[in-house]
Amino acid sequence: MEMLSVHQLNKIYGGKVPSRALTDISLSIEQGEFVGIMGPSGSGKTTLLNLVAAIDTPTTGEVLINGKNPHKLKRVDLARFRRKELGFVFQDFNLLNTLTVEENIVLPLTLEGERVKVMEEKVAYIAKKLGIETILKKRTYEISGGQAQRTAIARAMIHSPKFLFADEPTGNLDSKSARDVMETLSSINRTDGTAMMLVTHDAVAASYCHRIIFIKDGQLFNEIHCGESRQAFFQKIIDVLSLLGGNAHDLSSIRV
Repeated sequence: MEMLSVHQLNKIYGGKVPSRALTDISLSIEQGEFVGIMGPSGSGKTTLLNLVAAIDTPTTGEVLINGKNPHKLKRVDLARFRRKELGFVFQDFNLLNTLTVEENIVLPLTLEGERVKVMEEKVAYIAKKLGIETILKKRTYEISGGQAQRTAIARAMIHSPKFLFADEPTGNLDSKSARDVMETLSSINRTDGTAMMLVTHDAVAASYCHRIIFIKDGQLFNEIHCGESRQAFFQKIIDVLSLLGGNAHDLSSIRV
């Protein structure tokens, strides 16, 4: 079943000299699929994620998530749709530092007016799953980057969304924490069957995906699928990235 279907998506930013960020992008993501989006800086990968996740509106083209076009929903309905059906994880965690880890995690449920007992059960379950039970009462400035990102993942998953969007979730982490975060996302994808879209410039993070879609200058450039071996997939990703060109700093140092 298709969780996401994108048809002929175009995005042009206005201004004195209009600039074309995306051109005729069509793609689909099945239920339970984990798809990476890669490309040099400025290639349009975050623009694509923002359009698909209804953070931004396409100039032309259609996005369907689970059969619904989020761009056709009224503002209130769109907010509810994003809160109920979608989860988000960003590079800089986006946690509220006035709240404890636990309060950050239950935020989506608080907004929904969920009962306290239900919230407590859900937090206990997801914190155990992500290995953060011991830090629930801590403030965000008392925890490590890896723990902060796992907290952000817990917040994104607490309402069991159908689709998770992750934009450079390992961008601010050291290699061990980055690997832990990707293992976590990968295991949620396997156990819950949550469809995921990951925007990343890190070949290691990307190697956890089922397939990678590469974008260059706002257009689809290539697509590769993971075979049996993650190591071989990693190498394939490196090969395509070198074909893509771009600056060396666009691609993180190679580690697997």
